Amino acid sequence: MRTGLNNPLILRARDYIRQHWRRALQLRERFAMREEALHLALAGVVGILGGLVNVAFFYGIEHVKIFFLRQPGDPVVVAEMMAGWERVLTPTVGGLAAGLVLHWGLRFVGRQGSTNMLEVVVAGDGKLPLRSGLVNAASSLVSIGTGASIGREGGITQVTATLASKLGQFAHWPPYRLRLLVGCGAASGIAAAYNAPIAGAVFAALIVLGNVSMNLFAPLVFASVIAAMVSRSFFGIKPWYVVPPFEFTSVLQLPWFVLLGFGCGVVGAIFLKMIRQVKGHFERLRQPIYLKMALSGLVVGLIALEFPGVCGNGYVVTNRMLHDELPLLVLGGLFLAKLLATVFTVGSGTVGGVFTPTLFLGAGFGGLFAATLHLLRIARELPTSSFALVGMGSVLAATTRSPFLAMIMVFEISLDYSLMPPLMLGCVMALVVAGRLEKDSIYTEPLRSKGVMGGEESTRFGAATAQKVGDVMLAPVPPVRENAPLHEIADRFLTSANNFLPVVDAENHLLGVVALHDLKAHLAGGAELRAVIASDVMRPPPRSATPNQRLMDVLQLALASEQQNIPVVNTLAENRLVGALSRAQVLGLFSETIAAGSKTGI
Repeated sequence: MRTGLNNPLILRARDYIRQHWRRALQLRERFAMREEALHLALAGVVGILGGLVNVAFFYGIEHVKIFFLRQPGDPVVVAEMMAGWERVLTPTVGGLAAGLVLHWGLRFVGRQGSTNMLEVVVAGDGKLPLRSGLVNAASSLVSIGTGASIGREGGITQVTATLASKLGQFAHWPPYRLRLLVGCGAASGIAAAYNAPIAGAVFAALIVLGNVSMNLFAPLVFASVIAAMVSRSFFGIKPWYVVPPFEFTSVLQLPWFVLLGFGCGVVGAIFLKMIRQVKGHFERLRQPIYLKMALSGLVVGLIALEFPGVCGNGYVVTNRMLHDELPLLVLGGLFLAKLLATVFTVGSGTVGGVFTPTLFLGAGFGGLFAATLHLLRIARELPTSSFALVGMGSVLAATTRSPFLAMIMVFEISLDYSLMPPLMLGCVMALVVAGRLEKDSIYTEPLRSKGVMGGEESTRFGAATAQKVGDVMLAPVPPVRENAPLHEIADRFLTSANNFLPVVDAENHLLGVVALHDLKAHLAGGAELRAVIASDVMRPPPRSATPNQRLMDVLQLALASEQQNIPVVNTLAENRLVGALSRAQVLGLFSETIAAGSKTGI
């Protein structure tokens, strides 16, 4: 009786494969998925996640509104129908509840890594913790549903980026791919929240990844488009803000918008300074987070007694500003009230986005500027809506330090191309002014306070210098603890090709390295070697790279290093091991650049 292995068909197939194995390998190579195609496929998956997270957030917020406000609808509209004591009590109780979710939720899930998207990209390995992210999302739902002066886009973006990062962690992908997934998550979140796929991709490229190279930008665009289309399948497509178009045909109309951009730059800088100062005051309070957030909710409630328009993200009130429905004094009061409400909400540690409140402030200042001009019988042919929309983009440019993002965002949420000339001037002017008054953007200030952001970026150009360490960073060489015995270290060297092993403590701080060469002196010993541990034989910590450094800035380090894999730490101050930089890869990139330059005669 013949077995399956002796079947003539199987034997014939095996002979055929042996004769044509080279061609089979060529076919497999041809049809194997390239990394660029894999990244696009992953971006599509992340885009679907972003659209679904947007839907989940929408219904989650509606349920919170029904529970706390006893009815759905925009928080401003609901607040206008409330009694005075309800306006004060609701955001206060909401802040307390959201703070308790953070306090007990984070205690329950235990200590995890940073949930800041920019931090895990700029100074990390792209790993966002899922449990902490879900706790933050739950707290954000409560805050938004009870009228906190915060936007929902922050929670949507955070959850999508966290799910994308977790997908890569499950697959054990290297840090550079995890960072890309976080970027795709950020792009999907913004695109879904605002129905703005271009702005989503630009936000992720410029703000999160800090890189607009095509191999990164293509997946971001793909993720943004998919997320926007998934959201449109549930909510349809319509502009967030509807205003009548106005054609700018005279160059004499533009100086007013340059002046508006100057004012918006000042407003943006003041906004950033106030957030930093209020946050500092809250951090000095020796009280738990839920009392701080309850206090910020109380401040919002007291402001809402006179100006209920400060509740929520301000979408309804911003539309009223764009349609010139508010008197000058009311508009001025709302602008100042929203500024204070947002500063206290963000400063207390409330989880959420600042994009939408920033747009509110921009519309308010632009409306005030237009009303003042019209009161003085100046530029009366220019509608208030044009100043309000340019103000929205200009304040956003001042706070994010990204005028291109602000231009695209305002265009996509209004679908009004007619205002692009004044919008471009206003955004650029606001950027210049805000940069002179305030050093950091709303995103880089928290990173710089932690020592994550270094000094000025390199101004040298070139293909290799455009990349950062994080773009090519690999997973770290598996470290050993400082108390690891000598036999464990020897086993690790025998089972790996590394000539150095990093030594870390319980918090993953890099304490030093053990060199294979240094173990030779101990191998001839006897039983006394059982007492030798890693801290006895390790060398001091070597010079390390950080993810936000440009490759040009670490070239000298790569040339001088003895290690095959140079340690990458989150910051030089904290020195927490997050990755490894292949010395051969860095030198290879520069060799390719030099070779290409030689061929072109550069």
